[in-house]
Amino acid sequence: MPELPEVETVRRGLEPVMEGALVERVELFRPDLRFPLPVDFASRMAGRRIISLGRRAKYLMAELDGAEVLAMHLGMSGSFRIVRPDRTDTTPGVFHYERSQISKHDHVIFHLVTRDGKTLCVIFNDPRRFGYMSLVANADLPSHAHFSRLGVEPTGNALSPEVLAERFSGKTAPLKAVLLDQAIIAGLGNIYVCEALWRARLSPLRKAATLVHADGTPTPQLVELTGHIRQTIADAIEAGGSSLKDYRQADGSLGYFQHSFAVYGREKHPCPRPGCKGHIDRIVQSGRSTFFCAVCQS
Repeated sequence: MPELPEVETVRRGLEPVMEGALVERVELFRPDLRFPLPVDFASRMAGRRIISLGRRAKYLMAELDGAEVLAMHLGMSGSFRIVRPDRTDTTPGVFHYERSQISKHDHVIFHLVTRDGKTLCVIFNDPRRFGYMSLVANADLPSHAHFSRLGVEPTGNALSPEVLAERFSGKTAPLKAVLLDQAIIAGLGNIYVCEALWRARLSPLRKAATLVHADGTPTPQLVELTGHIRQTIADAIEAGGSSLKDYRQADGSLGYFQHSFAVYGREKHPCPRPGCKGHIDRIVQSGRSTFFCAVCQS
């Protein structure tokens, strides 16, 4: 599943054409994705203006006039492509990864007039149909099932050692499991947890509570981990996301961050930390692969 950096990369690719655009009409080729599409979705979207395109955790959030938000989740294989009237998409990047353009997987087409008067289509394609879309009133966002339990964003100032200390306190679960809890940090996924823990020299098996002092304040290790989480996500966004498997950027180009993974997917490779003699191990935690170096991560 695309992680936060991938979703943010998609948002940045779509923003120039979607933000400020008028939705002329929406074509639907099925009534549902992972869940049923909103009732009267096409008619409710027609004539609406997209005020801004944001992100919350792994959701794309298109703010609409009329005090509603179109929340979109890519699921496992969902992607968007931007098609001009001549049926060409935007120029692909250096690493091109052919995305699904089989018409039977094109489920939703947004016909837009951009803020500078150009007409184009934004097509949502999803072979596995694990993606979904919801129309939510602005006033209902805090209590909505998708968003009410989401934790702090790892990209903003809200993520601090003090916040994590409060949420780690008393937790005897493994550090990796706690970091993957979306109620603690929203949008942080398997790949970047593995990478951040390696950077912080912390074992994924360590109890989360061991990073909190008895008085509830963060240990120096938790301070360092917080910084590494923020920097790992920032580095991945800057590189365009990891672009694994079905994910690709909105313009068709692959990211570069997967080429600098220290541990993820590198089982049995030597640990890349200078001076470390260990190798990367793979274990399974809660059904997810965890990659780490048992020698330098404790």
